Amino acid sequence: MSAPSRPSPAAAPARSAARAPLTFDRGHTDDLMSFLAASPTPYHAVANAAARLEKAGFRQVAETDAWEGTTGGKYVLRGGAIVAWYVPEGAAPHTPFRIVGAHTDSPNLRVKPRPDSGAHGWRQIAVEIYGGPLMNSWLDRDLGLAGRLSLRDGSTRLVDVDRPLLRVPQLAIHMDRNVSTDGLKLDKQRHLQPVWGLGDTVRDGDLISFLEEEAGLEHGSVTGWDLMTHSVEPPAYLGRDRELVAGPRMDNLLSVHAGTAALAAVAGSGAALPYIPVLAAFDHEENGSQSDTGADGPLLGGVLERSVFARGGSYEDRARAFAGTVCLSSDTGHAVHPNYAERHDPTHHPRVNGGPILKVNVNNRYATDGSGRAVFAAACEKADVAFQTFVSNNSMPCGTTIGPITAARHGIRTVDIGVAILSMHSARELCGADDPYLLANALVAFLEG
Repeated sequence: MSAPSRPSPAAAPARSAARAPLTFDRGHTDDLMSFLAASPTPYHAVANAAARLEKAGFRQVAETDAWEGTTGGKYVLRGGAIVAWYVPEGAAPHTPFRIVGAHTDSPNLRVKPRPDSGAHGWRQIAVEIYGGPLMNSWLDRDLGLAGRLSLRDGSTRLVDVDRPLLRVPQLAIHMDRNVSTDGLKLDKQRHLQPVWGLGDTVRDGDLISFLEEEAGLEHGSVTGWDLMTHSVEPPAYLGRDRELVAGPRMDNLLSVHAGTAALAAVAGSGAALPYIPVLAAFDHEENGSQSDTGADGPLLGGVLERSVFARGGSYEDRARAFAGTVCLSSDTGHAVHPNYAERHDPTHHPRVNGGPILKVNVNNRYATDGSGRAVFAAACEKADVAFQTFVSNNSMPCGTTIGPITAARHGIRTVDIGVAILSMHSARELCGADDPYLLANALVAFLEG
């Protein structure tokens, strides 16, 4: 990541003359757009986050190796998840952690085990629905294909066909005359299978042979795959004054990118740190987090415990460290929608470019409580960043995040926060151009303690 420049007066919020300049400005948003474009899958996202951390001096450690209790930055990669942490000089075994939590996955269309399909002269790819996408947003959109290929020798290879390859064609209005009045009704099995060519014969193995060629692999070397579609339209600034950003996978790569940037900045600041700063970006949040790379799995707890023990700590030290730990679960939230304002709580209307949001739900769909609010408020005050509060309309169900899972699984105080966006779970979402860097600055202040 290029060195951040100081914000211009127009780009930054009102500031006290006594306070230091923000760590990040609109250059952070430019870099976010590059990160989104280069990260069509969770596997690509963690590889790109790791590359940024490597430039900041972090080094990968293998879970199968014995760990040393040395200072400095380290990270673990597992599938589509990454956990990175920085041990400052003088850290004791019982030193608490400050964690930024996020997730790397987004709703999309994923390739089935037998992908080659077709009918009536069309060659198609069989896909399964991942998470809860706005399915209409995937219609009539040029799609690429990316993911992870597992090879016969036990290794893996990332592949990204980032050009128009697939399309889910919508039925013409002439054959669905009531669509404008009755609404679009899509059958997940029949109506969302993309086309990718012509031919009367379905040849089993065609797609994988094509991807082997794309990746420069020998024919027959791929024995497993985790593949998914993505929109090939790049992120872009939007609006007369370029106040908005439109792009894919903001839920939740916006937070992954901000957490990565914040951790690298804190590790490189040279400041004395009372906590061990951590980034934990999980996979599979969109379908419940129950996997070895999800927030409901053992990954985070195992890494934190091993860090304590590698520094000579005991179980008592582990308990003390966890008791003093705080996690900010950073995920996108809902900005007030100008066309559907009645769907929001009447007294809580988060706006884009209004700063990060604190997410609250008394039924524990979010983990935030009063003490957690105080932690986040202190971080935002230190960063000189305004924040907003989101709570759902009482008549509507509330979504959830990795926050309650993290709090319950590890006994860690957790606060749910994020950035307000529109079109959540669409193939292309919308946020304010200032909010990503405002979030990153708040995360720096939180990790610094």
